[in-house]
Parts: sequence; structure tokens; C-alpha cells
Amino acid sequence: LSSKGDFDTQAAVRALIADITFAQSDALANQGFRRVHFFADGSGWCLVRVAEEDLSDPFDPAVADYVYDPLASNAERGAYVVDLRESQRFSSVRVQAVELDGGARALTFDELGGTVGAGGLPGTGGRIVLTSPQSTYQVDVSPVTGKVRVTRLSTNPTP
Repeated sequence: LSSKGDFDTQAAVRALIADITFAQSDALANQGFRRVHFFADGSGWCLVRVAEEDLSDPFDPAVADYVYDPLASNAERGAYVVDLRESQRFSSVRVQAVELDGGARALTFDELGGTVGAGGLPGTGGRIVLTSPQSTYQVDVSPVTGKVRVTRLSTNPTP
């Protein structure tokens, strides 16, 4: 049987998949570029709007145009930011690795819902790894379509 910690890790993976799907749908619905950016410290991700001319620019949280999250607290002013450390349920989960579009830390969708890399070229896909002391999961992202597939990499023994 899976432990509670493994269920929490699975829930974090489901949240990530839902956010990737939302970013793709929002790009389609609003005919613009949407990006899921993964924080370098592994603490989570955010959803932002990106102008076509800014596709190659590095992420800057001070000027990012965050997608509105109606469920976010007032302190975050509705910014779509997922900080795994702030959730009691996901506090042990981290984004261990992000390898997208040739080394990028972000997954970007265009107005047709396809993945794009730097300069607006078609996306090459990649993977995101979420881990906790109990288990590790890999989320593979297909090139161009952005289709996701989840693989359990390991079940880590509980101490």
C-alpha cells in the first residue's frame, strides 16, 4: 500500500498536470502565449503571460505578467503561483529536475495550444521530476502537442 506521503506526492503531480493543462487551455482561449515557469530552487512553479517578442527573455519575477488565480490569497494579489513549501500537504515535495526545450526551466504554449521554445520555434518537449522522501515521479511533456505522461520512478522507503 502507498503511504500518506506518497498520496501527497501523487496529489502534487496531479496539481502540476492540471496547471499545465490550464496554461495550454488559457493560451487557446485568450489567443496568447502562456508559460509554466519552474523556480530554480525546486519550490514550485507559476503561470505567466508572455508576449511573443519576449519568448527568449529570462524569467524575472519582479516584472512577470502572472495569470490571475481566483483561488489565490489576497496577499498574492491573485498571482498564479504554486509554492509547494507553503502547502502543508505538499511541503515535502520538490521539483527535482526540469529539462524542457533544450534546457529551459519553462513550458510555453502558443495561441494554438502548441509548445514553443525560445524564439517561437516548435517546442521539443522534455521532463519534470517531482520527488519527496516517499516517492519520485516523472512528468514527460511531448514535443509540439504538450501531451503529458506520468511515470513513477521510485518508491522511497519511509524512515
